[in-house]
Amino acid sequence: MYAEWAPEPALAGRVACLWRRVGEREGTQLVVPDGCVDLIWGPDGPFVAGPDTGPVPSRIRPGDVLSGIRFKPGAVGEFFGVPLPDLRDQRVPLAALGALPPLAGPGIRLWDVQDLDPEGADPLPVLRAAVAARLREIPGPDPAAPAILTALRAGRGVREVAWELGLSERHLHRRTVAGFGYAPKTLQRVVRFQRALRLARSGVAAAEVAAVAGYADQAHLSHDVKRLSGVTLRHLLQGG
Repeated sequence: MYAEWAPEPALAGRVACLWRRVGEREGTQLVVPDGCVDLIWGPDGPFVAGPDTGPVPSRIRPGDVLSGIRFKPGAVGEFFGVPLPDLRDQRVPLAALGALPPLAGPGIRLWDVQDLDPEGADPLPVLRAAVAARLREIPGPDPAAPAILTALRAGRGVREVAWELGLSERHLHRRTVAGFGYAPKTLQRVVRFQRALRLARSGVAAAEVAAVAGYADQAHLSHDVKRLSGVTLRHLLQGG
C-alpha cells in the first residue's frame, strides 16, 4: 500500500510530497529516476535516496514500513551538508553523512531523528519537523533551478537553455550538476522520461507519447525507457 500527502505551506516550496509505503507481500519495488531526492525512514533507520540515473530495485517484505519526504528536483540545496553529486545513485544512511551544526533556535535537529525507536513511534511527524527546522537554517537552492527545469521539461536543447538564461554551456552544466545532481542532458532525459510515463499512464498510445514527450520516434522512446528503468514501458505500466 502506498499513500502520499501534499506538504504543509511552510515546506511546499521545496518539498514535493510526504509519503508512506507498507509492504503487503514479499517483492521488489522498482524505483526509477524522477529527479527527486528523498529522506526516508525504513526498517533499518533513516537514509537518503539521492538522485538516480537508472533503476534501483528495492526489496520489501510484508509489514515493512517506509516513510519519506520527497524534495522537488533542484530544491535540495545544502540540506544534507554534502555536494548533491556525492549522493547520485546512492542510498546513504543518515548517520554516514556526519552531524550538522546545531540549530540556532528551538527545533528538532535533522540528526535527532536517528534516536527514534522505529518500533515505538511514527517517524513521519518527526521527519517533517526536522526538515522544517533544517530548511529555516540554510539558504535557498539555486534561484536558476526552476527556470532550468522548466526549459528542459519544455523540450529545449541544452544550448538553447543556456542562451535563454544568459549562461555559457559550461556554467549551465556546473549549476545543473550542483542543483540537481547530474548534467543537463541527463536531467533532460529524466524529465522527458517522467513526462512520457505520465502520458502513458493516462492512456495515451505509445506512438503519441513519443511525439508529445519529445522523442524522435517510438524506438527512441523504447530505448530511453529501457535505459532509465531497465524494463519496457508496458512492464512499467503494469506496475512490474
